[in-house]
Amino acid sequence: MRDIPRSQYAIHRLYNAPRCAIQLTSAQADSVTIAHQPKNAMIEFQHVFKSYGHGRNILSDISFRVSAGEFVLVSGPSGAGKSTLLKMIGGLEPCTRGTIQVNGQRLDQIPARARPYLRRAVGVILQDTHLLYDRSAIANVLLPLAVTGLAPDQAQARARAALDKVGLSAHENANPIELSGGEQQRLAIARAIVNRPAILIADEPTANLDQATARRIMSVFRDFNRVGVTTLIASHDEPLLADYASRTFRIEPGRFSDLGEHHARSGSPKPSGHAGDLPTGRSA
Repeated sequence: MRDIPRSQYAIHRLYNAPRCAIQLTSAQADSVTIAHQPKNAMIEFQHVFKSYGHGRNILSDISFRVSAGEFVLVSGPSGAGKSTLLKMIGGLEPCTRGTIQVNGQRLDQIPARARPYLRRAVGVILQDTHLLYDRSAIANVLLPLAVTGLAPDQAQARARAALDKVGLSAHENANPIELSGGEQQRLAIARAIVNRPAILIADEPTANLDQATARRIMSVFRDFNRVGVTTLIASHDEPLLADYASRTFRIEPGRFSDLGEHHARSGSPKPSGHAGDLPTGRSA
């Protein structure tokens, strides 16, 4: 068995925790098992438009493919549509025209009852973290597991593994209001990863953070990407993200550009597997 790099111990614990037993239809099962699919297009947009009401198009005729295990920076000015793009990938907003596929599943064809299973496979961190300030850190992380059918002891173990990964084990009983801005952002990441998603998307996760804290946040995303989690991050901080991302999308009003692949300056190797195929070995 291969040894696991120290930075990935907690990911190993999280992704190899017992899985919950949920009876699903075949269509729902496809939505849950994204991490076990062949390495092809994990996300695909085909001629996608997005507008609100009868207003102008926020996004116009966007087409791209993101393969399993890629790390993509979505850059561009405020109001250009970066957040909207991420929300559509996460199934939080529909497109106006065109088709969006996640792991080969067309989002407009997934029935409403199956959408929660899709969202478990896509971890989403929005600019407003929506943390509950009247509950402890671990209670916030446990929320996404409440409807999964996971046994309480298994849910607790998985939540603690997620907190461990983001460096918040010592603060599991603290309320979010007691945490710093960087710690709150890490708590939001822990909540997003507790369902062991195959795709992780984040909207401005390093905004208003100092450089040291921002790099610590980015190292968490890098570690998950290294074990095969497809990662997309929208950010204004292009110099920082260039150290981690290997591909860049640029969104400007009325225009989308795929700037292609480049070598991440942090030297992050391309992932060798998928999020569902983590190495086995020592645990933390």
